[in-house]
Amino acid sequence: MGSLEITQRDLRSRSREIMDAVEHGESFTVTRDGRQIGQLVPIRRRRRFISRQEFAAMSRNAPDTDLAAFRADQDAAVDHEATGAYDH
Repeated sequence: MGSLEITQRDLRSRSREIMDAVEHGESFTVTRDGRQIGQLVPIRRRRRFISRQEFAAMSRNAPDTDLAAFRADQDAAVDHEATGAYDH
């Protein structure tokens, strides 16, 4: 869905209506003298939780992980000889 085009005058005179629409997911392209000068778009809100079903659906097309290569990468990144924070 594209954005609706509104004039600067529309924005000024219908600001509450337009901001309510933005809050509900609508986008607008603002024009002045027939030229596009800006966009009003809703802010995407991050969710903190997704359901197991949503995660599974998003993960369906993810590439397979080579566990041996993953572990080798982890081992290469870890300094096995590092001392602990309390070792002197």
